[in-house]
Amino acid sequence: MGLLDKLTTGGTKYSAWDGATPATNLLATKQSNLHADPSGQPSYSLNGSNFPQVNKDYQSYEDGDNNLLPQPSDLDINGAVPTTALKDPLTTSINDSFSKGEYLKNLPN
Repeated sequence: MGLLDKLTTGGTKYSAWDGATPATNLLATKQSNLHADPSGQPSYSLNGSNFPQVNKDYQSYEDGDNNLLPQPSDLDINGAVPTTALKDPLTTSINDSFSKGEYLKNLPN
């Protein structure tokens, strides 16, 4: 009897799946609400929406820990395309290279 046979028939205390392939966690698929909902609107990581579903999926990882879901980003503009340069209002701009969502003066030559 090989190791795989022993694992799949006898099991092990080191794996919840005993040699079988576990189901794919929803957060690792395109159906995840982590970054955008199914309609493409910003979701949990950007604005905190869909917390119950994202947290349920996050907790379903079988790593032996109670996983605390990180807080949504404070650095994002909720998935919106910027119309002006993103900057701290108390900081003056160093140039005027930002136009219609693109930094034009940083393009390769």
